[in-house]
Amino acid sequence: MKIAVFGANGYQGKLVAAELVRRGVEAVLVGRDPVRLARAAASVGLVHLEKRVATVDDHPGLVEALRGCDAVVNCAGPFTPSGEAVVRAAITAGLHYVDTAGEQLYISGIFATFAAAAEAAGVTVVPATTDACLPADLLAHLLAARIGPLDELTSIHVIAGGGGPSRGSLRSVIETIESVRAGGLAYDDGAWRPGVPVRRDAVTLPGEPEATRVVRFPLPEVVTVPRHVAVRHMEGLAEAELVERLNSPVPAAVVESLPEGPSEDSRRGQRFTYVLDALGADGRRARGIVRGTDTYGTTAAIAAESACRLAAGPVKAGVLAPAQAFDSLDFLDYLAQHGIRWSIEEPPAG
Repeated sequence: MKIAVFGANGYQGKLVAAELVRRGVEAVLVGRDPVRLARAAASVGLVHLEKRVATVDDHPGLVEALRGCDAVVNCAGPFTPSGEAVVRAAITAGLHYVDTAGEQLYISGIFATFAAAAEAAGVTVVPATTDACLPADLLAHLLAARIGPLDELTSIHVIAGGGGPSRGSLRSVIETIESVRAGGLAYDDGAWRPGVPVRRDAVTLPGEPEATRVVRFPLPEVVTVPRHVAVRHMEGLAEAELVERLNSPVPAAVVESLPEGPSEDSRRGQRFTYVLDALGADGRRARGIVRGTDTYGTTAAIAAESACRLAAGPVKAGVLAPAQAFDSLDFLDYLAQHGIRWSIEEPPAG
């Protein structure tokens, strides 16, 4: 098994490459700058790995850099301006594709643009294999299996600590700030739409005595879940204070002067809680909860595992949501070894 890591010189890319090596997988580091690529490999003790140079604006060169690999993990955000080029090259080269994108409109565009091409090429494309989207998508599948077709599904993200985002994450916010400010898409009556009125402005989270103020946020799972779950309305929410901070992004020049990303100690101190509140078409309710630490480390484990599962095959071709590509229960149980805990709660009958 040979897995390429595109954007391997970046903060998330180095974590993914290290995770693949930890598993004994042959990793190929791909990036646009040979000096930065070599420096990044040395910084995480991966000088022995094969390195290939390619840029997103050179399709033949990028295809050649990916050839001979079984899958590629694209970690080169922001994804909105450049991600499609990597998907296109992966399909041309005949290898599976996953990425660490959290940009909702980009992810929606991958489904719209590449579904037919990926299926025709026998390639599987699974965007947003991250700490947030993949567990939420898989858990939504299990919720629907528990209580049937859904009238409403609300996904809520709360993250505390962590030492701040990486430079790549900040660049993604800058690239997609208008979508963040507008709240992104909601799924409503069979279509993804902007500007749908928010159903809830406060949520009582697990273990919290008081409600938390929330606002609409462009979460990736709003794009993926309705592709495999029968749901009439789905929206994504995030803690209002976080969104208010994101609405005033750091200028691009300042971003470049910041540390590449949070320290390992800071990441260990981070806590995240993702909640899925489901209302069945028959009036039954259920709540799915995902808890964990270290969003960047967790994303590295999830993206590496996703690429390895696709490479091991067999898997359906096309652009797929996580729950369409992987067994939901098996993958969630696998994540327990990385500190991810999940549960489904139903209120007592009557």
